[in-house]
Amino acid sequence: MYYLYILRSLDNNLYIGQTNNLEKRIKEHIEHLSKGSKFTKEHIGFKLVYKELFEKRIEAMRREKQLKGWTRAKKEALITNNFDLLKRL
Repeated sequence: MYYLYILRSLDNNLYIGQTNNLEKRIKEHIEHLSKGSKFTKEHIGFKLVYKELFEKRIEAMRREKQLKGWTRAKKEALITNNFDLLKRL
């Protein structure tokens, strides 16, 4: 199983990624381990705010690419489960 996830930093930046081990990956980001991303190494205080589960990595990768192309408002609507706003955006 693979996860698409969104993290929010203390300075309110969003990070979108995908992994097959969500707990390990979040730890890498939070603790700034070598496998963490450059983006999360430059920001602090990440919290998981959204996740989706997929059977195949390619599905998670496609969803990651899709969400990275969205506006901030659309991402926030998804995170807050505001599906009416999400449809309008």
